[in-house]
Amino acid sequence: MNMEKVFPIFAAAFAVIYILAVEFNWALFTYHPKIGEWGWLAQPARTGPPMYWYGWLATSLLGASSLSLIACPLVGRRPAQYWLGWLVPLVVMLTFCYLFRDFFLR
Repeated sequence: MNMEKVFPIFAAAFAVIYILAVEFNWALFTYHPKIGEWGWLAQPARTGPPMYWYGWLATSLLGASSLSLIACPLVGRRPAQYWLGWLVPLVVMLTFCYLFRDFFLR
């Protein structure tokens, strides 16, 4: 497996899946820090606010890994697309700045 060709696909897929996971709350699991419990998928608050961030990262990791494995045979003879690994995450960062613009402009 040629990692230099697959990593830009992984980086782009991770960034896009992460923004979708945050926007639609596709958390693989939820952590409730006040009571120290973990639960599968996105769960509502029990006693205190839940933490979805770990679940969003796990969702993004699994999704990007899956897409990278699917892309492995497709990118074998093509040149590495380095711009993909930088451009898509940059666009996702700008999207988050737009989504949280009210927070930054207070």
